[in-house]
Amino acid sequence: MTVTGGTTTARLGADDTPVDISRVPAREAAERELSDPRYHENDPNLLQRGLDRFWEWVGDLFDAASGATPGGVIGLVVVALLVIAAAAALWWRLGTPQRAPGATGDSLFADGPRTARAHREAAARHASAGRWNQAVQERTRAIVRALEERALLDPRPGRTADEAAAEASRSLPAHADDLRLAVRVFDDVTYGGRTADEPAYRRIAELDTVLERTRPTLDSAAASGAPA
Repeated sequence: MTVTGGTTTARLGADDTPVDISRVPAREAAERELSDPRYHENDPNLLQRGLDRFWEWVGDLFDAASGATPGGVIGLVVVALLVIAAAAALWWRLGTPQRAPGATGDSLFADGPRTARAHREAAARHASAGRWNQAVQERTRAIVRALEERALLDPRPGRTADEAAAEASRSLPAHADDLRLAVRVFDDVTYGGRTADEPAYRRIAELDTVLERTRPTLDSAAASGAPA
């Protein structure tokens, strides 16, 4: 078979009579022949082809990165290890990312209404067992519930610890900083993945005791309707 110009010449028969076949029909005949399933029995399936393309892309990306990094592949590995080490150190230093105060689900009282005394008793049980996170949470709830029981805060479902501290600071301005510190510890152990310790719990328990003996300012008490 020979190709001349736009035709394919095939010599067939005993007398070598030339038969000219144009290029387009010849190509179509070849395509029909190659489309026979027998020629594709061992072809990779769609998933395998996709995986091959993916690993080719990863290899090209890795080659490009190693070529641009001083030291080639070894330099790229060193850089990757340094990045991982930095991320681990940052995670250890900051802990689990803290949710923004006031987000949905951050209600101070998640288990339904209980008295301040009940919260204090629960805090004491946790403290006796060395469960300082739970002790901090329950004593902070005791502070807010006690302020509600004294009418220094209006009982409001869904209130967050930060909102309670901000509202209570208007009636008890001398203790505003201590209230903010207490709810910060509460947020850290409840939403931030931090761990409380005994001194943190003792500070909150002391604040609870001090607030029980503190009278609100006259202006704030009159505004909230609480007895002066």
